[in-house]
Amino acid sequence: MICGAHFLCLEFHLLPLVCKLNVSLLPFSAQSCARSCGEKFNTCSCHATCESLKDCCADYKLFCLDIEPHSGSLLGGTDFKILNATFDVFHRFNSEILTEGYVDENGVGHCITPLLYESGWIPFEMSTDGVNYDRSGRWLSVHHSKLSPFYKIIFANATQWQYYGTPNVSGDLKMIWIPSLIKAERVNIELWGYNETGEAYSANWEAEWKYLYTVGRDVPNNGVFSFTPQIAEHSYSLWDLGSMRVSPSTKPDGARDVNALWSGAHAIAWHLEEAFRKDSAGWALEKCINWDKEEKAMPNFLTEITDCPCTLAQARADTGRFHTDYGCDIEAGSLCIYHPGAVHCVRAIQGSPEYGAGQQCCYDSTGAQVLTGDSIGGSTPDRGHDWGEPPYKKPPRVPGFSHWKYDVISFYYCCLWSDNCKYYFTHRPSSDCRTYRPPRAAAVLGDPHFITFDGVTFTFNGKGEYSLLHSSDYELSVQGRTEPMKFENGTVAMATRLSSVAMREKDSDVIEVRLRDQVDELQVLMNQQVLSFSEQKWIDLKGVFVFSPKPTDVTVMFPSGTGVEVRAGGGVMTLTILLPHDLQNHTQGLLGTMNDEPEDDFTSSNGVIIPLNSSAQDIFTYCAGWAIRNETSLFTYDSTHLLNEYYYAPKHDPSFIPNFSVTEDPEDPLLEPTLNLCAGEGASFCKYDALSMRSLEQGNATLLAYRSHTSTKKALEPVQSCGWLSPPNHGWKEGTLYLEGATVTFSCNSGYRLYGSQERTCQAGGKWSGQDTNHSNMSKETSLVKLTSLLIRQSCRQTESAAVIQTDLDVLALVNS
Repeated sequence: MICGAHFLCLEFHLLPLVCKLNVSLLPFSAQSCARSCGEKFNTCSCHATCESLKDCCADYKLFCLDIEPHSGSLLGGTDFKILNATFDVFHRFNSEILTEGYVDENGVGHCITPLLYESGWIPFEMSTDGVNYDRSGRWLSVHHSKLSPFYKIIFANATQWQYYGTPNVSGDLKMIWIPSLIKAERVNIELWGYNETGEAYSANWEAEWKYLYTVGRDVPNNGVFSFTPQIAEHSYSLWDLGSMRVSPSTKPDGARDVNALWSGAHAIAWHLEEAFRKDSAGWALEKCINWDKEEKAMPNFLTEITDCPCTLAQARADTGRFHTDYGCDIEAGSLCIYHPGAVHCVRAIQGSPEYGAGQQCCYDSTGAQVLTGDSIGGSTPDRGHDWGEPPYKKPPRVPGFSHWKYDVISFYYCCLWSDNCKYYFTHRPSSDCRTYRPPRAAAVLGDPHFITFDGVTFTFNGKGEYSLLHSSDYELSVQGRTEPMKFENGTVAMATRLSSVAMREKDSDVIEVRLRDQVDELQVLMNQQVLSFSEQKWIDLKGVFVFSPKPTDVTVMFPSGTGVEVRAGGGVMTLTILLPHDLQNHTQGLLGTMNDEPEDDFTSSNGVIIPLNSSAQDIFTYCAGWAIRNETSLFTYDSTHLLNEYYYAPKHDPSFIPNFSVTEDPEDPLLEPTLNLCAGEGASFCKYDALSMRSLEQGNATLLAYRSHTSTKKALEPVQSCGWLSPPNHGWKEGTLYLEGATVTFSCNSGYRLYGSQERTCQAGGKWSGQDTNHSNMSKETSLVKLTSLLIRQSCRQTESAAVIQTDLDVLALVNS
């Protein structure tokens, strides 16, 4: 087949995208990377480290493929090209879904990504004949909402799209896109619908994307399209959730897996039936009531989702378990359209254990939770986690779209298209924070100084690779590599810095974060292969998530709730590890035993405890005992330097003896500015680093890192919550803060009298002062208990005669006697 010919790509039926290719370029006697990517041979390597080690097999680039771009929407349609190789052959993805591919005029092969129901790295293979699948690469499938707006269709007025057909909302709808992303001069504009069919939580519960109809046919690919919506035919107007697609007009209507751009999911108000346009609120109410019935028949997921952090400060600091909700982000200036009154929301990173459900937590400008009991803008839990939940693919775990199906379109029915939020909030009530327990934080900073989970501080300037944290019960391991620091003139200082951190939980991918050669930049590796964050800031991996918003910041999140934050600054790496309370009494390593008992934090790998007031030399010896072995190492050795200094050398270098202290010489011109700089908390670390490295900048960087850790610990201090209080019937309350020290007052409408306490204060033990509105400790007959409950609950009752009121009081006295 000559260059320029079209070819087919076919997707593998489970995890991988497969695009398989076979070209014999080497003699069969030579070692080849065909079918061997990731392998190491005696004479050459097909492993990802071979390029830096300069021992790649001759055909490495031809069989272990690089692609550009390397990521795109899970909806498919992205055109990626194969780098460093040319073809005059067919491609195809091997299995069920045919997708288009082609060879361009330069002989460069391209493939079109198929529709997927999962996010994360998808391996693919390539073949020319459909038999020999010997070339491979990987593709990053991305949650559509996390995709850059440059790579999807944008609605010019999103509110008009979502409310079209409701009172006073009409006119033309407009959408825009980047034309160069569609390889065609003319395009079709299509509407696709999303649904999930089958019995809920059964084996036949399936996700479905369906082509509905073409809105615009053979229009110029100029990046803009406007149209006047029409009511769809009855069979189509039943679809109320879907996405727009732009694809080449040369392709048949509804052709799957062709070069295309997609909009995000949206409520298709603009094509709904005539009944919606005549009475949108009534139509939506009927839908809301039907949804209410469906929800009542489904399992209750609320009991297994995690509680929210009590404050905005906790929510932003607990990075191992919660992450910013992109629809309500205080740093991005989001409008929080779905949560009026909130300034920031977070989502629980992990789905719930059985149902894969999600949690959302929203906060107002004071940092307090916004609850659905008080506001339509309150945070709501989700039957379908917005970001999906491994293993994805099936409801309700499909990233983004399961959430729209069960949690968002129903919000339109009940709250946005009609005023019936009571139905929605019955099934999606905000979680308060009464059972929330903040994580504990430990840190490594400066050159380097350690702060354990129980607050013990010490300095260890050994050179080598060490166990920072290990939990055999949770199969969690975090290892640190240290290297000697250098003065500005290039000479080696007798102090070290943390240069790399490697980690894994259970059978997750191994993540390593290390300092790059560029000043204050970090490099992330997954299973010894460099990860690029040039296209995406969040990457879903096997058993772990990685977020890197900029080259200096990396956060790693594990299913246990463990969060690992790595920051680069001042020429050093700062590490913060956040552990949930579940790991209490289950940790060991240089960061100590997390058990609220600092005295045992210097417990050696063989169980020997040394005193906290041990000498610097004794602490140095203790720390050296936590050196790892090659057999347990998680690190990558992809340079001659790393091999010689760490792999073939002792894991703790006995020849590197640091300075255990620094002298404060009055004649030293650096002393006075150092003492002026290094004051308050963290002063000792600051002085050590400034004087040992002869650098005020180094001391200041350490001081800032220490203060940042102190701020994190303060943000994560436990806060007592007494739980939400409802207003009385026929009355109101003042106060929506339910934390220790907060007071809520109650009042009645005119003509009503308040029963219960007029003012209640949240007390230190987590109980409200005043009359308990939830429980009765009286063991009387059922009828009497019910009567008592009626009388003593927080309520407003119509003003009655003195005799009736006295009768009520007499009954209360009787019951309390």
